[in-house]
Amino acid sequence: MKIRKLNRSIHRDLGYIFCFMTIIYSLSGIALNHKRDWNPSYVVEASEFRINKDLLIKGKLNKTSVLTILDTYAEGEHYKTHYQPNKKTLKVFIKNGSITINLETAKAKLEKTHRRLIFHQVNFMHYNPHKLWTIFSDIYAVSLFILAISGLFILKGKNGITGRGAWLVTIGIVIPIIFLLAFYWKVF
Repeated sequence: MKIRKLNRSIHRDLGYIFCFMTIIYSLSGIALNHKRDWNPSYVVEASEFRINKDLLIKGKLNKTSVLTILDTYAEGEHYKTHYQPNKKTLKVFIKNGSITINLETAKAKLEKTHRRLIFHQVNFMHYNPHKLWTIFSDIYAVSLFILAISGLFILKGKNGITGRGAWLVTIGIVIPIIFLLAFYWKVF
């Protein structure tokens, strides 16, 4: 009887301590699972426009001419630097973004980024930004293991691990195994 009470107390207390950590890793895990669908940390805003070809005189694309282009087409953007990766492209870096200009067609694309509220912060934490955070995250991971094992023995009887719980645990084991085998056999 004392072991069951100790198990419940450990499960409860670890659940309270790591509740917020679970929220952090849940949100960032969902965001990072969908990296192909969206940028989980930043919102990218893109717009396109045409530049007057007279401003794109070859050989005269210095800082002054780039600043003139910015003043005319991207007023208020803060210039950082620029370079030409090839003969037909000019890349201008601005605060929180960039402008790519096709020198032949005079088409320009402005891309600006800003941090996503909440998701940027939780993703930052998910990537273990500091050694102390890594240690704390490892403690959290061990605690999740303890929470999982202790949770198996919270209930007893027909809803516990010897009844309904056994079926649910079996389902929880079988699903990852099916996916793992499907990935190895390249079903998906």
